[in-house]
Amino acid sequence: MNKLIKKTILCASALTLMIATGVCSAAPLSGFIYTANERDASISEITLATGLVRTFKASIVPHNVQITPDGAFLLSVGMAAEGHEKQNMQGMQKMQPDNDEGKLLIFDVRNLDKPIATLPAGKHPAHVITDREGQRAFVTSSEENAITVLDLARRTVIGKIGTGASPHGLRPSPDGRELYVANVGDGSVSVVDTTTLKVVGRIPVGKAPVQVGFTPDGRQVYVSLRDENRVAIIDVATRRVIGTVDVARDPIQLYATSDGKTMYVANQGSEKAWDDKVSVIDLASRKVTTTVTTGPGAHGVVVDSSGKTAFVTNIEAGTVSAIDTTSQRVTATFKVGAGPNGITYRRN
Repeated sequence: MNKLIKKTILCASALTLMIATGVCSAAPLSGFIYTANERDASISEITLATGLVRTFKASIVPHNVQITPDGAFLLSVGMAAEGHEKQNMQGMQKMQPDNDEGKLLIFDVRNLDKPIATLPAGKHPAHVITDREGQRAFVTSSEENAITVLDLARRTVIGKIGTGASPHGLRPSPDGRELYVANVGDGSVSVVDTTTLKVVGRIPVGKAPVQVGFTPDGRQVYVSLRDENRVAIIDVATRRVIGTVDVARDPIQLYATSDGKTMYVANQGSEKAWDDKVSVIDLASRKVTTTVTTGPGAHGVVVDSSGKTAFVTNIEAGTVSAIDTTSQRVTATFKVGAGPNGITYRRN
């Protein structure tokens, strides 16, 4: 199919879905959303103002994407697309004992057809983030039980940081001084000093922690516990779990609004029984106040810079849902590539 025709069809589909879900009554959407689509080895870009969806084939099976702080570059990590097996039932890449090293792709956001650089990212890279300046990238290399640290300007590997077993999601503290890393394999969260690149703490949290999410004030970290159907809450000052919140089945990613009032938790379920629920936690009371239905396989979450809209990838549906953070209703649904996992937002 001609690329222009494909883009036009995708745009029309997105706009139809937006109208059907009542987006006209919500605040106008702005900026861009990017998704890592594991089932067809592609990356999708959504132009929120128009509903245009563009999908680009990738040389990797992308599991995660991350925009750089200046909005100029898109990072994506995954295994080589050729010969790679599909994701497992939890939406995570299958591990093989003798696999080749994964890759970090760097794209100029103005041209997603081809990366401007391809860097080594360790065995079975899961997630990627950057520091506040966008100078370094941190990739969880799941099979190595380590974080691979890369210099983005020089395009070189700086080194490795040992973590717990099977590190997956990671996020920086609001002040940029520390990284918190969810270790799926041993039920812990590693704390990394971003200056020394040393692990300064290990916190036991529960069964199968997948991702972490800081509150905007940096005082607490919420951790999704996939195999417990709940979220653990870490007090950053003491590095201890101070509570838990029950959510829906198999929580994966989570993200707080910039006003510090709400945490959104995507509950994926499993291949045998997909879940389509997003738990909305009030951060003051530490309770779920609302549950929003999106699409089967709710997985990745990001909130836009205004704090007005949360976006959720739905793996089984192949869609992204937009949730109005005031009404807690889905106001738009966008069709993207197959099996969307990771998600990131870029301002205009």
